[in-house]
Amino acid sequence: MSHSQLNFQVPDAYAGLRLDQALAKLLPEYSRSRLQSWVEAEQVTLNGVPAAVRQKVWGGEQIIVLPQAHPSEQVHQAEDIALDIVYEDDSLLVINKPVGLVVHPGSGNWEGTLLNALLHHSPQLAEVPRAGIVHRLDKDTSGLLVVAKTLIAQTALVRQMQERSVKREYLALAWGEFPRGGMVDAPIGRHPSQRVKMAVVEDGKPAVTHYSVEIAYPACTLIRCRLETGRTHQIRVHMAHIGHPLVGDTIYIKGVQKCPVELRALLNGFSRQALHATRLALDHPETGERMEWHVSMPQDMLTLLEAIGRAVAAQTEN
Repeated sequence: MSHSQLNFQVPDAYAGLRLDQALAKLLPEYSRSRLQSWVEAEQVTLNGVPAAVRQKVWGGEQIIVLPQAHPSEQVHQAEDIALDIVYEDDSLLVINKPVGLVVHPGSGNWEGTLLNALLHHSPQLAEVPRAGIVHRLDKDTSGLLVVAKTLIAQTALVRQMQERSVKREYLALAWGEFPRGGMVDAPIGRHPSQRVKMAVVEDGKPAVTHYSVEIAYPACTLIRCRLETGRTHQIRVHMAHIGHPLVGDTIYIKGVQKCPVELRALLNGFSRQALHATRLALDHPETGERMEWHVSMPQDMLTLLEAIGRAVAAQTEN
């Protein structure tokens, strides 16, 4: 499934450049690796002949590019799954992802994912890698997630992620009491022995999480986390690393957490990590306008906090 053909004449000023360098100048909206993959797949011709990445151009040559999504990304089926759409235009789709929805097909979850839903909602996303998904939320994490509807928008959003100009804030209920807000700056990589887990490891990728206290309860705290980086399980790993794993997070909790008896059933009975992506801000990939969205916590987290509040109030009265 290819996009429309792109035609160029190499400017004389590009004489002596390698083809991939010239393409990067002619098509700055696409990543260098994407352009190289098109050349290697013989989707780029130079004067009618399939081109090579490192061949030189001298000015005046005719370049034809046939952009194409990776075949491996076109095998997924469109499925009619309801989406909670917060915002949509020709470039962007912002979703409020519910708890339990897997973002991308993978081992054990080849159907019923956000990607399948996106292909049904916007069939043109079949031409965009990963159906426009540029970041993910864990299956049991709820909240805001942005999807690019075009390849150009996707490239722009990925660059913003790399430059850390996309701002993401989460609300999380963590075990323990925080004296104040703070920052965790600790690299994250695969757990050395348990491959399904991430961990703070010396040779991991840089990861920075800022956190502040929203509501302090006995034995647990509602915190607001702001991500500088977007590593897998970042908030869950960082909070566990500083001794405050998230309520309901069975993967990163070690042992039984200390808790007043009146809260024990509530906190231990919560069936997922208490984590919600509440705020998202980014620059629109076409207009450059700064945009921002907020969504409140889902009902299960709201119900939990209300129940904690009632239990604490009843204990205070006694």
